[in-house]
Amino acid sequence: METILEIHNLSKEFFLHAQGRAIKSCKNISFTLPKGGFIGIVGTSGAGKSTVLRCIYRTYLATTGSVMYDSLSYGKLDLVKATERQMIHLRKVEIGYVSQFLTILPRTTAKEHVINGALDAGFSYEESMQKAEEMLRYFKLNENLWDIYPNTFSGGEKLRLNLAHAMVKAPRLLLLDEPTASLDNNTKILVKELLMKLKAEGTSIIGIFHDLEFMEGLCDEVYNISAGQFQSSKEVS
Repeated sequence: METILEIHNLSKEFFLHAQGRAIKSCKNISFTLPKGGFIGIVGTSGAGKSTVLRCIYRTYLATTGSVMYDSLSYGKLDLVKATERQMIHLRKVEIGYVSQFLTILPRTTAKEHVINGALDAGFSYEESMQKAEEMLRYFKLNENLWDIYPNTFSGGEKLRLNLAHAMVKAPRLLLLDEPTASLDNNTKILVKELLMKLKAEGTSIIGIFHDLEFMEGLCDEVYNISAGQFQSSKEVS
């Protein structure tokens, strides 16, 4: 099976200047992700789950190790060594990221935020508007909120907007950091159905979850991380 991502001995440490010491957030992480595969990562809060995703997305620069990504734009590329220009392009076109927190340009409405995601992926403005409206309706974001700045949204509304922005472009690689936090059960079902559709269409996915029931029937393999290290893995039938 074709491999889209191969991580080898990934470690990330942070230096605490006030204390004069370094702490390791994750260490010696290795795994491969096949094209169209879905890997789940579980573990207690502070175990290093989000650090792994941020090193892949390159908002954190790994201290050691490699993150080999088979990109459409540049071929096989170590994201640890990629240039900032390359990473900006990949985030726009190939790699989607959903966090628990909404990051949005100032004076950008909810609808504009999703339209921008589709535009980044190369769709025309007309296509982007249509796709944005379809995605916002899918996630049941009230149309009265579409032309409002999202800083006043509830936690659940912001997360649904994050999901719409990332998924509207159907990314080649999708990174999910607690994508079901703050969501009601009905919205969780919508998220799961869309993830299954994206996976069937070839999107490769890595997701962090606390909701183990949500993962059933979705992940191909699940890794448990503790004290920054993968302790075990299992294939999910």
